[in-house]
This record gives sequence, C-alpha cells and structure tokens, in this order.
Amino acid sequence: MSKRVVLLGQPVTHSLSEALQMAAFEAAGIDAKYEPIDTPTVDLPDAVKALRSEEYLGANIGVPHKDRVVAILDKLTEEAQATGAVDTITIEDEQLVGHNTDVIAFKHALEELVGNAKMPKNAVVVGAGGGGRAAIYSLIQAGFHNVALFNRHLHRGERLVKHFGRSASHMELKARPWHESVIEAELAKTDILINASAMGRDPEETPIPGELLPPDILVMDLHYVPEETRLLKEAREAGATRTMNGDFMLIEQTVAAFELWTGEKAPRSVIEKTLKKTRNKPEEPVPPAEEQAAEEQTSEEQATEASA
Repeated sequence: MSKRVVLLGQPVTHSLSEALQMAAFEAAGIDAKYEPIDTPTVDLPDAVKALRSEEYLGANIGVPHKDRVVAILDKLTEEAQATGAVDTITIEDEQLVGHNTDVIAFKHALEELVGNAKMPKNAVVVGAGGGGRAAIYSLIQAGFHNVALFNRHLHRGERLVKHFGRSASHMELKARPWHESVIEAELAKTDILINASAMGRDPEETPIPGELLPPDILVMDLHYVPEETRLLKEAREAGATRTMNGDFMLIEQTVAAFELWTGEKAPRSVIEKTLKKTRNKPEEPVPPAEEQAAEEQTSEEQATEASA
C-alpha cells in the first residue's frame, strides 16, 4: 500500500519540501507521496488525529503550528521537549512522536556558516517562533555567552526567554524591544545575526533596515525563498563576513525527516540536485503578510491562554 506524508501548515504554497521528499522517495524506491495541506489552526487536531491511520509514514509541521501541535502528541523527543516546538511527526508503536529537526539542521548550518573560524559567542536572533526556538536552543548548546532576541511582540520574546530560563543560566539571554536604536546597539556588539522571523520572504521587506547592519558579522536568514533575501543582499553590501540563506537548513531537515520516517539513509545528493533544479523554476512568492498574520494569531491566542 502506498504511504502518505503530509505537511500541515498555513500557508504551505511556498514550501519546497514536496519536491525534495518526492525525489528522495523515488530515488530510494519507496512508494510514498508527500502532500502539503493548508491547515487552519481549528483543523489541526483532526489533521493530526488522522495520522494514526496505517496509510501514514508521518508528517511535517509548518508555521504557525510548531508549538501548538506539542500538546496533542503522545511523546516528544528531547529536542522537541526542550524547544517546545515540533516540525516532524513519526508513528511509533501506534504513538505519535514529535521531533524537532530544526535543531540539528540549525546546528549544522551554524557550523557551515562559521567554517574554520572560532565559534562566535554573541548573537542577535530575530523571531520567537519555531525557527527562533531552535536557533536559541542550539546557541545555548553551543556555549554562546550573549543572545539578544527581538520579536515584534515583546511579550512573546519574553515568554521564550522564560521558557529557556534554567538551561540558559550560564549566559545572558534577553528579549529586547523592537526599536531601531536598540537593534543597532545590539548589532554593534554581536558576531552573528539570525533571522528566524516571518519577515523576509517578500523581496521588498526585511526585518532589519540595511543602514543598521554593521560590517564584519555573520548573517543567516532561515528563509529559502527568495534565494537571496533583502536582508542577505544588504548585509553583503554592508560588508558582512559571510551570509547564508535557508537552503542548507532545508536540506538537513529533509534528510533528517526522511530518515525518521523510513529508517533508511537519505539520498542526500538527489535532494541537493533537486533543490538546485527547483531553483531554476519560476516561483510565485507568497505574501509574507499571510504567514505573519498566522504567527500573530497564534501569538495572541497563546497570550490569551496564558492570562486566562
């Protein structure tokens, strides 16, 4: 029987995962289909419940559900528990198990970005969603000394800092207000800037104005559409030491999820070639307002729940 893997998120039209996973399944001789499903928050519990059927290998979880799905799963891995976010679900002994492949993918991407240089100790992270959670957890594990977190809604950033409280006791992790003067001051003393926010998919938008970007820092944008975001372009023009888009993380996530679902070694070269091939096709950018609205809705709902 042909198996199914679904991507549950909203929106999902921008995702390249379908092309990459389908190429991987075909190369490995696995009879499976990957299906992106636009899933409003209200439909998430039923969509996850459906995964218990024998026809499923598992699922990917996209924005804005990575933290919300945690409460409706049977088990969580250490990384999923620590971050409070899930991006991959497997079915093991009839239980739905939540994984966070963002963590290992970010760790490898960070090592690739730094290269042979000494690992930095100071970072600025933009965004307190699933990507931000994985980034901060990885920076904690890597022994960073100072991490400044910026989010459009300060209370969400503060909640994330509180979430990591004990594990971040060795470092200074702080949520900072979204003001240009504060952002500029933090960037002036940082080694690496990481954009894990919804802003950036639209080529005309950026979370950080170009005039605030200092030279000689590392810049990572977790977006992989467009290939070079405005942030990366302006960082390069400002003299950044090195920049990186979300392609490396996407490949690492694809490999990790494939191996979790199938128990087989992922055909990495096929995945890399498929990404390059897909890059050559014209794409319709998804208005970032859709994703931002979804994140903001989740944030406000969580704030309401927390105060109830």
